[in-house]
Amino acid sequence: MIWQQAWLWAVLGVALAGLEMLAPGFYLLGLACGAIIVALLVWVGVLGASLPWMIFIMAAGALAAWLALRRWAGVYRNSPKIYDHDVNDN
Repeated sequence: MIWQQAWLWAVLGVALAGLEMLAPGFYLLGLACGAIIVALLVWVGVLGASLPWMIFIMAAGALAAWLALRRWAGVYRNSPKIYDHDVNDN
């Protein structure tokens, strides 16, 4: 089937990464990372023909990437919001 092709998952990952530029936050970038992980695993030959496992690996990779991106560049829990300029000063 077509989902067994590594290029399909890679194209999906690149398309989701491109769509990330239109969405605020890191919502689609995690899914893009998950799709790229599946593409690499299919290309290496670790994942076979099982679509449910591919979707599960994509979801787990997306969750891990989302948590890593949130830790790296996201919002921290008890950090105060700091304003370094006034919106009325122009």
